[in-house]
Amino acid sequence: PGDTNWRVDATAGGASRAFADIGSHLCDLLEWITGQRFESLVAVLGRPIPKRASAQGRVAFQAGGDSPIDKVVETEDYACLMARTESGVFASLTVSQVSAGRKNRLWFEIDGAQQSVMFDSESADQLWVGRRDGTTMYMRDPGQYSEEQRRLNILPPGHTQGWGDAFAAFVADSYAAIRGEKHVGLPTFEDGARSMSIVEAVLRSAQSNAWTKIE
Repeated sequence: PGDTNWRVDATAGGASRAFADIGSHLCDLLEWITGQRFESLVAVLGRPIPKRASAQGRVAFQAGGDSPIDKVVETEDYACLMARTESGVFASLTVSQVSAGRKNRLWFEIDGAQQSVMFDSESADQLWVGRRDGTTMYMRDPGQYSEEQRRLNILPPGHTQGWGDAFAAFVADSYAAIRGEKHVGLPTFEDGARSMSIVEAVLRSAQSNAWTKIE
């Protein structure tokens, strides 16, 4: 309850917090990885901590010290949803800002007819692949890199690359694009608008308690 920042205040951070902050990126990532676009969803938003300390003077989540726990929270602490893609594939997603001990963890599993794949950002140089007759853990291997992977992998195996390296590469590619170079995967204004459409659908679904189409 003592942890807070300006995003807790709906007037400053908007009507959604946990999903707008985390879920928007998760949906964008999953659509990009799978090539499947979400078409509709049903969402539940939760607020297990109804009051927090005042966020005045703070810029990030941190303990509130002696600040009184008197600020009524209007934005969600977690979001759970079932989503359906345009081709009929279902996905279940959970995002949370109240999972003690988990610091910005990203985890996803994609299940297919023949294989499943799982990625965990806390073991960012590993990819788990499951099959009916066993499982395989793939490690980062220069011999298996595509041309684009070779360009972005700046550290040898054994030195894990993570979010900071990915963000640095994104910034570098953004400056390169300004100079006229072309790189695959840079986000567009359309991507941002798409993310906001999903956030708005989540809010509408949580309010109506019904399946909602992403507009």
